[in-house]
Formats: sequence, C-alpha cells, structure tokens
Amino acid sequence: MRFLNTLKFVAMIAIVSGLAIALATPATAQKRVRWKMQSAWGSKLPHLGTSAPRFTKNVDDMTGGKFKIQNFEPGALIPPLECWDSVSKGSIESCWTTPGYHTGKYPAAAFFTAVPFGPGFGEMMAWKIFGGGDALRNEIYGAHGMMAIDSLAIGPETSGWFRKPISGVSELRGMKMRFFGLGAQVMQKIGVSTQLLAGGDIYPALERGVIDATEFSMPAMDISYGFYQIAKYNYFPGWHQQTSISEMLINVDKYKALPKQYQSVLKVALGESVGWVYAESESKNFGAMKIMQEKHGVKVMRWNDETLAAFETAWREVVAEQSAKDEWFKKVADSYFSFRKDYKVWKDAQSLKATYLN
Repeated sequence: MRFLNTLKFVAMIAIVSGLAIALATPATAQKRVRWKMQSAWGSKLPHLGTSAPRFTKNVDDMTGGKFKIQNFEPGALIPPLECWDSVSKGSIESCWTTPGYHTGKYPAAAFFTAVPFGPGFGEMMAWKIFGGGDALRNEIYGAHGMMAIDSLAIGPETSGWFRKPISGVSELRGMKMRFFGLGAQVMQKIGVSTQLLAGGDIYPALERGVIDATEFSMPAMDISYGFYQIAKYNYFPGWHQQTSISEMLINVDKYKALPKQYQSVLKVALGESVGWVYAESESKNFGAMKIMQEKHGVKVMRWNDETLAAFETAWREVVAEQSAKDEWFKKVADSYFSFRKDYKVWKDAQSLKATYLN
C-alpha cells in the first residue's frame, strides 16, 4: 500500500511539474528568432546611432537571447536611405530609420518625424499616439506591407551650418544646402537648392563644395561629423525641427509571425528607447556647444525675426500647395493642425511669462 501511495505521489508530482512547465513555456521556451535591422546611422553616432545597438541588447536581455536582432551599419545591406522597398518586400525584417527618409514615396511621411514651427515633445507625441498621427502612418505603410513603432525622440535641432554670417533670406537664395524633411521644401520655396544626404555623406559634400551649407541634427551629434571644421557659423533656433521622431520600420508579416511575447518586448523596448534618447540627447547639447565655441571657434548665431517670419510664411505656402495636389498630404496635415488647434487651449493655459522661467 505504501508503495502504491508512493507511486501516486510521484505521478502527482509529475503532473504538477508538467503543468508548471506548460505554464512557463511563454516566458522560458519561446522559439528562437533572428532578425536583421539596418540602421540609417552609424553605431558610433551619438543618440541616433548608439540607440540601435542599445535597443537590440535590451531585446536580447528581455528574451534571454531567444529573440536576437542584428543591427547593421549604414550601407551594409542596402543604401542608408532605401529601407522602404527592402522592408516592404521582406528582404530584411526592419530598419532603424526615420519617416523623413520616405518622403520620395510619400511627402506626408515627413509629418511623422518633424514639422516646421512644430510642437515640443509632449504635444507631438500626443498627436501621434492619441490624436491619429500614428494611425495615419500605419495606414500609409500598411498598404505596402509595413508598420512602424517609434524608436527614439530628440528635441530641437540647429537650423544650419554656414561658412559666413547670413543676414537675411536674400543671402540664402541660390545656395546649395543639405536639408531634411518638410524644412527642405520651405528652403526650396525661398530659393535654396536642397538635397537630402545621409549623415556620413555630408562632410565630404561640404568639403568638396557640392553643397554650400548644411543642417543635420543637434550639437551633440553635429560635433561628431565635424561640420565646424568647414562652416563656423551655426544658426538657431531649429525652426524646422523642434521635435524629431524616428522609427523602427517593420515588415508586417514578419511582425505577425512573432510570438505575442516578442511583439510586446519590441513595443516595451522601443518605448523605453524613446524616453531614454530624448533625455540623453538633452543632457549633452550644451556641453557640445561649449566645446565647439571654446575649442573650435564656432559662432552661435540666431536668425533675426524677419528671416524667421519669412520661413514661416514659406511654410504656410508649402502646406497649401502640397495639400492641393496630394490627398495624403492634406489628410495628414488636416489631422495635425486640427489637433494643434485643440491642444492650444491646454498649452495657453499653462504658459508662463519669460520672466518667471529664469
């Protein structure tokens, strides 16, 4: 009898152990998945570049090494600005990139990155996540077998590196300048010839005179590219990019094939990356500015009010013209401006006079 009871006890332990293993399966026995992800920025570039390997490590850690995303340097798999077609076809699973690099396909995509004279981080994310911005983005991308999740955010950028001081719009006309996103259309409107270059291609173009001036990002990143060696006059404010959002561009079928746990891991790791990079970049810019001013002779300049007003007028003209000829542009612009109009009630109620901010 004692032997039978022992057998029953052993059998019960086996059943309980089996149930425990079954219940633990989602967390401990998920299948191994390997993805390729090409970054638009080199992994040594602060913030935009370093965030990619940091993100992939977080995914690796959270899945115990079961879900590995290999980050590739720009150009290793495809040209840096050509993620759209490769992810759409499923040639690679994902890209660490920005919607602003897809404007050749959809000019409206630039709204999901940065908007001239646009909002700060809170308002921008509120529109994207809860005001319909991300839904419109995924509607556009979804027609091409893709989706995106925000991967990082940074605050205001500089608005240009020039070889000489610029006193007004008339001195910009005829210039050749690297410029990004919707801001490039504004510059074109006032007579600047613009082209979009990947970060690593800017310095050689500036050095050889292919371009006369450039903008790229913020001091903490611009210092890495050494623009100050050629152009000593750095202009503020970053009217064209007050907030900039990047994304992980993902093939939808590859995403749907992931276990639910891994889908959640992606979302959590990307959300953490957004907040981390924003705070990290904001903590570094003043130090980079100080180094460039004191060590490299950079002159920090500010656009005068007349020039900023001219930029804003040109921006309004761009919106009207693009909306008239591009259905998607109008749809996204209407959503964006409608949300900003509603948000203004809250924004104005919380505004402080400059004297209180010191």
